[in-house]
Amino acid sequence: MPLLENKIIAIENLWLSYADKSVLEDINLDIFRGDFLLVSGPNGGGKTSLLRTILGLQKPTRGAVYFFEEGRQVPSLDIGYLPQKNSIDSRFPITVEEVVASGLMGKGSRRPKSVERREIDYMLDLMGITALREKSIGVLSGGQLQRTLFGRALISHPAMLILDEPSSYIDRQFEVRMVEILRELSSRGTTIMMVSHEIEPFITLSNRNLYIDHTLGDR
Repeated sequence: MPLLENKIIAIENLWLSYADKSVLEDINLDIFRGDFLLVSGPNGGGKTSLLRTILGLQKPTRGAVYFFEEGRQVPSLDIGYLPQKNSIDSRFPITVEEVVASGLMGKGSRRPKSVERREIDYMLDLMGITALREKSIGVLSGGQLQRTLFGRALISHPAMLILDEPSSYIDRQFEVRMVEILRELSSRGTTIMMVSHEIEPFITLSNRNLYIDHTLGDR
């Protein structure tokens, strides 16, 4: 059984409704440091809504999400987030490099420009998008944009990653690379929560498999 001091998130009696439509019903979930949670379920079952509620991007109708560090409640956690591609406005005038670099914003004390430059260069190379660094996101393919968003989520080395359908649009070669990257991060203790309709590539990485269809169950 995980130690209580390793708990980093507690979701208690969480309900979420839009107008008269119930999206999440009485969700209770504890997440512990180092967990790799793989979340599946039908379209419209509330998977993305749960992630957005944990991130504070939408407010629950009832219930609450609590965060902890070393057994003490804290207001927030350092979380890297990869949203679904369809939530991104590709018309926004921003380059690949600027998107990746934005993952460093608001991450504590200001680092020297030279250090940030090395981190950006490394992440662009890791994602295989160095040649695209000056390109506007509006001209990218779906897979190229997904790599860019993945790089933004990783660049600050967050303690937790929340990934919403990360393998969408990417080719098989980079999917294999993504699995390798996530395996390495998980081995270092990064907590990962991933929604994916493609369970197979990631099932060997997860220690907890959840199923959400408005309510929460184990799979």
